[in-house]
Amino acid sequence: MTTPTPPAHSARARSFDAAAAQYAAARPAYPPALFDASEDLTGRPLTGARVADIGAGTGIATALLHARGADVTAVEPGAGMAAQFRRTLADVPLIRGTGDALPLADTSLDLLTYAQSWHWTDPARAVPEALRVLRPGGALALWWNTDAVDVPWIADAAERIRRHFRLDVSAEQRDAGTRLDDPDDRLVPVRRVIRWSRRVPLDTHLANIGSHSVFLVHDAEHSAAFLTEERERLLAVFPDGIVEEVYDVTLQCAPAP
Repeated sequence: MTTPTPPAHSARARSFDAAAAQYAAARPAYPPALFDASEDLTGRPLTGARVADIGAGTGIATALLHARGADVTAVEPGAGMAAQFRRTLADVPLIRGTGDALPLADTSLDLLTYAQSWHWTDPARAVPEALRVLRPGGALALWWNTDAVDVPWIADAAERIRRHFRLDVSAEQRDAGTRLDDPDDRLVPVRRVIRWSRRVPLDTHLANIGSHSVFLVHDAEHSAAFLTEERERLLAVFPDGIVEEVYDVTLQCAPAP
């Protein structure tokens, strides 16, 4: 059997636009402890801080930053994701753009955040852009929800995804969540990991994993076949139909030099 060629990075980055509503409805948010940790590591409260959330998507992190009192602007490249963002966060400024060419003024921000999105940037461009827009004493904060693969059912599910798509998605996500990737070492991050969990209906869990790019860029039949089989497997683990998803949020905060 011929191994399929992995989809291009750019194709995966663009794939979310067609699934924006699913993404908004099913993806996990972030625990309050994440934002407490961000304030601790940066030494700055979010209340009143000038923040830009880059690769904001449907606004999951943006909404939580806004609720913490930050003066937050969202930056999102995708038309579909931006449209979904505006449906739920009409009062939060949204600018179309990317982390590689930030549509933001020099030294204008206290905090620059990337929730699940730094790995879509080119660090050789994104790092200088971060340094350009941050004020003295500002900071860059990156975080990812990563599957807690020490939980047996999650490890088993990750292995099934690897086999079905011939791609170890969980390893890729874990690796992305451990690197700032500053080519010149101008930003030195401090790392913290926060474990949390949520209980969701099985349909929400399946919609969540189906909203990841590895599913979105493969043909619908191939992805649907996996999700159909996964439903039966998970009902054996969670017979009441409520899945406990467990995550490690990997947070990196780096002060501007």
